[in-house]
Amino acid sequence: MKAPVGVILAGGEARRMGGGDKGLLPLSGVSLLDHVIARLSPQVADLALNANGDATRFSGFGLPILPDSVAGFAGPLAGVLAGMDWAAEQGATHIVTAAADTPFFPSDLVPQLLLASETAGKPIAMAATPNESGKLMRHPVFALWPVDLRDDLRNTLETGVRKVVAWAEPHGIATAPYSATPFDPFFNVNTPDDLAHAQQLAGEAE
Repeated sequence: MKAPVGVILAGGEARRMGGGDKGLLPLSGVSLLDHVIARLSPQVADLALNANGDATRFSGFGLPILPDSVAGFAGPLAGVLAGMDWAAEQGATHIVTAAADTPFFPSDLVPQLLLASETAGKPIAMAATPNESGKLMRHPVFALWPVDLRDDLRNTLETGVRKVVAWAEPHGIATAPYSATPFDPFFNVNTPDDLAHAQQLAGEAE
């Protein structure tokens, strides 16, 4: 397998933050997106950003901007598809996706997803952490996707399916488990309080 390429998903509408791009919010002197790029870039062969609207607002990051090819706000799966189409043009066989509002995800995300997929013999792999009761909860945006499923995904999106797991489950999903101690590394910023908490966590990590 060739090294996967990375696709950062920034297509959310950020309603709980009052609209706008969550990835552009500041954290420790740089944007959330800067943190995500710094974590994902060393793990992948190439990197792009899935975002809609005026691409110039992300011009300072130096990444290819991939808009959704599906009409309307189709959610993360549309971003996955955009990433797959771009990856196919690069000759890549897999993509790994990550969210633009999750600044602390693991620095070994890609190798662990690859290991999980290979070990379980399943084409898709998703990161997971335990909830308060100890049950592993998958994080569908942090996942490994084979590019050869892109036509199937395109056809599924055209039927109106939007839930990531609803499409992925029939193909087979492996799980890459992570600890949630001292905090869940897949903690994402949805509200102003979340941003304040992220700032606290970033300070503790320094």
